[in-house]
Amino acid sequence: MKTLQYLKNVVTLKLNPDLCTGCGMCTIVCPHAVFEMVNGKACIVDINDCMECGACSNNCRFGAITVKAGVGCAAGILNGILRGTEPSCDCSAGTKVCC
Repeated sequence: MKTLQYLKNVVTLKLNPDLCTGCGMCTIVCPHAVFEMVNGKACIVDINDCMECGACSNNCRFGAITVKAGVGCAAGILNGILRGTEPSCDCSAGTKVCC
């Protein structure tokens, strides 16, 4: 079953595969299953599934994951209002970020 998505292309989630040790903690704590393990490293399946709760970054002991909890949706809505466009935080991460 697909999880609910909020706004597209506004999530602040970032994964640095060079810092990932493959511990898999992000796959355990993420409530929306945003991460999966691929070839021994974490990989973002669909960045738009992220609800920016911060569980992944708070539990990554190696600093491979960062997210500004709760910021993406608000920033996206405000940018869209100011520009008269669809919500966007100007992120260029796309929908599939993988190692």
